[in-house]
Amino acid sequence: MELFRFKNSYDFMGKSKIFLSLSLTLMVSSLLLLWTKGLNFGIDFAGGTLIQVKYQDKAPISAIREAVSQHELFQGASITEFGSPDEIVIRIKKSSGELKKDIGDEVAEILRGTGEFQIRRVDMVGAKVGGELREKGITALILVVISILIYLSFRFEWRFALASIFALIHDVTIALGAISLFEIEVNLDTLAAILTILGYSLNDTIIVFDRIREGLVKFKNISLAHIINESVSRTLSRTTLTSLTTFFVVFTLFLFGGEIIHGFSFTLLVGIVVGTYSSIFIASPTLIWFRFSVEKYRKMLAEKEKREREKERMREMYEKGVL
Repeated sequence: MELFRFKNSYDFMGKSKIFLSLSLTLMVSSLLLLWTKGLNFGIDFAGGTLIQVKYQDKAPISAIREAVSQHELFQGASITEFGSPDEIVIRIKKSSGELKKDIGDEVAEILRGTGEFQIRRVDMVGAKVGGELREKGITALILVVISILIYLSFRFEWRFALASIFALIHDVTIALGAISLFEIEVNLDTLAAILTILGYSLNDTIIVFDRIREGLVKFKNISLAHIINESVSRTLSRTTLTSLTTFFVVFTLFLFGGEIIHGFSFTLLVGIVVGTYSSIFIASPTLIWFRFSVEKYRKMLAEKEKREREKERMREMYEKGVL
């Protein structure tokens, strides 16, 4: 199945400045959001306690807030619906080390008289543990980027590696900006989604770079811009179909997966769209912005091929007993 025929070569490079301007605008906007609004860290990273309560009928939010506000332990508590009108979550900043009795029993006593309910879940994370998880999450992202940089430098050429890293930074920055804008809770699930975005986007980018590398060998007397247009056009159907099928699956999770995976699925939705966009319109043109030289690359390939032929000749001589 093909959405785009390879015989049609699309002029991506001719519009690269438009795409770059759009990307820079989104990235700057995302950074401003992160600077001014910040991220809504969940208890995984900020520490605290989360209590999930399910009512037999619709949860009386106003009555719950009134009952909770009368207790010092729950001062500043956040009370919101959790996926459906009959279910709520109560978030407080205190953790297990600051609580003198079972928090579930405490909530049950406080909410007595607000209706028939059941305590479904109680999660506690200390502030110190939350800080450690946040630091380890940032460390994981940095190590992933460094590993990708090293891998692509060996597999392709260092400018390919830089172009890939720029595209990944582009994807993560915009995804974080969307998370900040829509106040999505940042927890371990969200971090897992961001790491998934890195792998998904990188996979698309490497496929495009493979076609570009083939084009550098196949097309001898045409410019890098033309090679990029031809290579991206060859992979356009594959990239679009893969992205659409993945998008529909994740969109289904977003609609029907419930509140628990809402942040995970939302982050993946943004990442799929932005990652596909960057693989087509950002990663490849970046090679030109980083002044990738077709002549030097072909010279390097020629020297490598010459060394391989010399090794083969020496091996044959050794096998014949000449050496």
